[in-house]
Amino acid sequence: MTWVKICGMTNLEDALVAVDAGADAVGFVFYEKSPRYVTVEKAREIVAKLPTGVEKVGVFVDYNVGSARNIFRQVGLTMAQVYAESIGEWCAWYESDEIKLMWAIPGSALKEEFLIQLGTSKRRFTALLVDSGSGDRPGGTGIRFDWEGAKIGIWHLGSEVPVVVAGGLTPGNVNDAMKMLAPWGLDVSSGVEASPGKKDHEKVRAFVRAVREMDRRVG
Repeated sequence: MTWVKICGMTNLEDALVAVDAGADAVGFVFYEKSPRYVTVEKAREIVAKLPTGVEKVGVFVDYNVGSARNIFRQVGLTMAQVYAESIGEWCAWYESDEIKLMWAIPGSALKEEFLIQLGTSKRRFTALLVDSGSGDRPGGTGIRFDWEGAKIGIWHLGSEVPVVVAGGLTPGNVNDAMKMLAPWGLDVSSGVEASPGKKDHEKVRAFVRAVREMDRRVG
């Protein structure tokens, strides 16, 4: 089945709704410029009350690896989602501590030269997240990247590493994304919100339901 992550959690109620709806993962944004920013203390309170089997993902933007490692351990996270130009130090942490690591890149980067540059290093992390953000808004933009332009790159990468698609997903278009891109996973934040940092519970349920229905149709 397709892996589903509901990101931008700021309160326990929303996280529990996501879990109850059938999400595989919930995400916590430790980026102070984001409207979905959550403190370490609050994230720890939420994580402590979530089921063991749910992936708890910390979102880190231009973070020092040592600082991120401290947050990871304090909160009780299981995966790091990293927005950084270079992830060599992150990969070293991943390989030494056996954490799960997801590197986020913009969909616009999926050009032939990037795929060549990536080379065998793609085996050094758990998954690759293809998102629509850039600059001060690395994610959670509510905007789709160019699916048509990126689909061949995503198909190519998907044969060698799990690819998660994010950016502008909603309950209404997630099936189109699955048909066109055939990703291993999906990551949604603003597309299931009532307001930044607060989830619309029916949209969360509708998103997961749409993904599972598509999973059943394609077998």
